[in-house]
Amino acid sequence: MSSSTIPDYLADAPLVLGSTTLRSRLLVGTGKYTSFELTREALEVSGTQCVTVAVRRVNLDKRAGPSLLDFIDRKRYAVLPNTAGCFDAASAIRTAELARDVLDTKLVKLEVLGDPKTLLPDPVGTLEAARELVKQGFEVLVYCSDDPRLCVHLAELGVKSVMPAGSPIGSGQGVLNPNALRIILELVNVPVIVDAGVGTASDVALAMELGVAGVLLNTGIASAREPLRMAAAMRDACHAGRQAFLAGRIPRKLYANASSPTEGLIAGAGPLPR
Repeated sequence: MSSSTIPDYLADAPLVLGSTTLRSRLLVGTGKYTSFELTREALEVSGTQCVTVAVRRVNLDKRAGPSLLDFIDRKRYAVLPNTAGCFDAASAIRTAELARDVLDTKLVKLEVLGDPKTLLPDPVGTLEAARELVKQGFEVLVYCSDDPRLCVHLAELGVKSVMPAGSPIGSGQGVLNPNALRIILELVNVPVIVDAGVGTASDVALAMELGVAGVLLNTGIASAREPLRMAAAMRDACHAGRQAFLAGRIPRKLYANASSPTEGLIAGAGPLPR
């Protein structure tokens, strides 16, 4: 059952990121697809309402031929420019400013990476850039490590979301440290979105069941053997995981607990008649 057909009593509150309100809690990237046409189809199938775009890798000159932006319906999707490929605060800030001017949006996904091999976020540069962008009035969603104290500092700066990595970018390892996410969820008062490392639908469901506000992914769909089928799987897993979190799972127990309890049975009543 899709989120658009569920009964009203099972409806969920929207995800609010600054001035952007989303019904879908799955945010999807646009890199690594084999064609712009496939990118467009995958976004549609995923049900996402927020699409990330790496500004430094997008052709912004119409005269140079087709651009990714030609295949993204701005009326349908909120475009979330990101600062992918930036390895210091200064370049990330400049990239965000360019995105604001070209795409006419205050939204930005901030990435300040530490090195090109691990692509892990640099905490010092991330804090520096986040502070400046918030000061400039950007609505900052910040890619960071799953360090709870770092997430607290970022939230205190006024970012709209902290986005700890489930595991390294593109690794497909899923959520490696769920306990860190649980602690972050207790400590910060902004939406927590798992960003990076998701490999398959169960990774998304697990993240959502922990109580995060959403999941951002790219490689898990774009590099799947059948991207469109995986886009559908990620969509359904995100919705299922969120519903499971809201419903509240049963406690884990060491021993069995019969679905048909024996309490109240009449002693010596014998078998039921056939």
